[in-house]
Amino acid sequence: MKLSIVMAVYNEKDSIAEVIRRIQKVEIPLKKEIIIIDGCSDDGTRELLREVKADNIKVIFEESKSGKGSALQLGFKYATGDIILIQDADLEIDPFEYPALVKPILDGRTKIVYGSRFINGRGKTGIINYMGNRLMTTTANILFGSNLTDIETCYKVFRREVLDGLEFSCKGFDFDAELTSSFLKKGERIIEVPISYDPRDKKAGKKLHWITGFTSLRAILKTKFSL
Repeated sequence: MKLSIVMAVYNEKDSIAEVIRRIQKVEIPLKKEIIIIDGCSDDGTRELLREVKADNIKVIFEESKSGKGSALQLGFKYATGDIILIQDADLEIDPFEYPALVKPILDGRTKIVYGSRFINGRGKTGIINYMGNRLMTTTANILFGSNLTDIETCYKVFRREVLDGLEFSCKGFDFDAELTSSFLKKGERIIEVPISYDPRDKKAGKKLHWITGFTSLRAILKTKFSL
């Protein structure tokens, strides 16, 4: 079996090489391929990615910046693995979590696993970001009858066939909410496992904006009611 690691990248020159190194180093009972989609980085990331030389890495350079959601959807089309894992290009989360993330799928317990930052509490996450996540997660739980703790987590791992029949409209960070809502509306079971999380601030390159909360809530409602 193969694991496709799909990573949308924009201006991550200080972390991208280390993220790739950690992905390659982690040991899992699956062959790994890495699909990197660069959204027109202008900080030197693009130049670094052009130097990447590895048989299991494919780098896609977008001609124009389309947003995280669009980049991930493009990556899904190139992925050839039995299982797909979404990876961020920063160092807030660590690939050493992969064994725990893929295990429930390999054990046949579920088709989808989320790495939750909040199963064991708020941790280092700022209170505003945490409350925003709680609002979106609670809304999804009420609408779809689920019991999740972190729908906005990067670490979403799933068998590729769960994407069959799904259509997406979100192009930015709200894609996280749309993807989760689409899984839940389809009746898929999502298992969460705890992950570590070391959040960065805007000075360190964090790209989330407060308006993402509103667009994510809209994505949840639109998916539920097909507005």
